[in-house]
Amino acid sequence: MRSTGIFSGAFFLWALYQADFGNFMAFFSSSIQILQTLVTAIGAGLGVWGVVNLLEGYGNDNPGAKSQGIKQLMAGGGVILIGTQLIPQLATLF
Repeated sequence: MRSTGIFSGAFFLWALYQADFGNFMAFFSSSIQILQTLVTAIGAGLGVWGVVNLLEGYGNDNPGAKSQGIKQLMAGGGVILIGTQLIPQLATLF
């Protein structure tokens, strides 16, 4: 059984902690901000796509497109909430 990958990964994290924890936390903080921006942008895109489908459903009197549009709009809003509320909480883990 070969488990050197786990031990070398743990050693790498320990070496980062011992060497310069400040730079690691700065990297972690900036990556959280980038993740927050990406998740919010994906949610906004999903919401815009939902609005387009919703308007298309109203224009063609298509209840299926209306239903899909409102679901996508609400899902986009949920993803935006995750990006703005939950992702920043990751910074408090360490």
